[in-house]
Amino acid sequence: MEQPTESRYAPLPPALHVADEVADALRGGLAVVALESTIISHGLPRPDNLRIAREIEASVRAAGAVPATIAVVAGQARIGLDDEALAVIATADDVVKVSVRDVATVAAAGGHGATTVASTAHLAALAGIRVFATGGLGGVHRGARETWDESADLTTLGRVPIAVVCAGVKSILDVAATLERLETLNIGLLGYRTDRFPGFYLADSGHAAGWRVDSPEQVAAVLRARDALRVPEALVVAQPLPDDEALDPAVHDRVLADGMAAAEAAGVAGKDVTPFLLAHFHDATDGASLRANVRLVLRNAGLAGQIAVALSGGPTVAA
Repeated sequence: MEQPTESRYAPLPPALHVADEVADALRGGLAVVALESTIISHGLPRPDNLRIAREIEASVRAAGAVPATIAVVAGQARIGLDDEALAVIATADDVVKVSVRDVATVAAAGGHGATTVASTAHLAALAGIRVFATGGLGGVHRGARETWDESADLTTLGRVPIAVVCAGVKSILDVAATLERLETLNIGLLGYRTDRFPGFYLADSGHAAGWRVDSPEQVAAVLRARDALRVPEALVVAQPLPDDEALDPAVHDRVLADGMAAAEAAGVAGKDVTPFLLAHFHDATDGASLRANVRLVLRNAGLAGQIAVALSGGPTVAA
């Protein structure tokens, strides 16, 4: 087994609380997977969101790893949530969505914050966690040439050494431009058992993934090589939904076009576009997109658990 994981920013600041189970696993060099909390508070409907949050953590455990859901609760940035804290994030009306630039402000105000991909990756790396599971990355928005609208996920992943297991980027984004930014920022990209880059609801975004891996052990080997060569940026591991679980591309394109038109007509812009379009997808597909969203997150959590176990030197378990 490898040496115990240590934070690259040790000692940890008092404002960061690491749950005992997570801290013990990190000290022992065991497998830990970070999980974001925005999907719980803003991405899934109540009351199912709390149940699904527990299922996501269970998927990590089934693979042999310890889940560490990350959020700000009553002003404290927490790495690993107990049942009470998880329920707060899932049910409280004053939980705000926090990226890296917001997390300290919410903490200082004593508020509740659900972490995005960016802030989850930042806090996970601060605690020494190497693997993170989410649904889809943020990226470059359509029309960004005029609006400069680009997710902070990208620039944050350009500076933190963490592996992010995802289903590509949300298909409502400019996928080609996002892939260009990943390259510019030196963010590594692997297609998991695919040569194609997935598009969240779609198994194939229409773009190549570049590099392909076919096992958790291969991903772990890449991560070890990146450490040895001192590559400081993140590694994106893109796992597509199976074709029979993804949305039909024709339905997807029609719903997206309708949603973009509706957003423009309603004057929706900036960070409000993504939740508006996701809600539109859920309504227009009679819940099919929501079911796909849940399936892909559960699959990514399981794969992340397997990768974390392989990285720790333990035997992987099929999730």
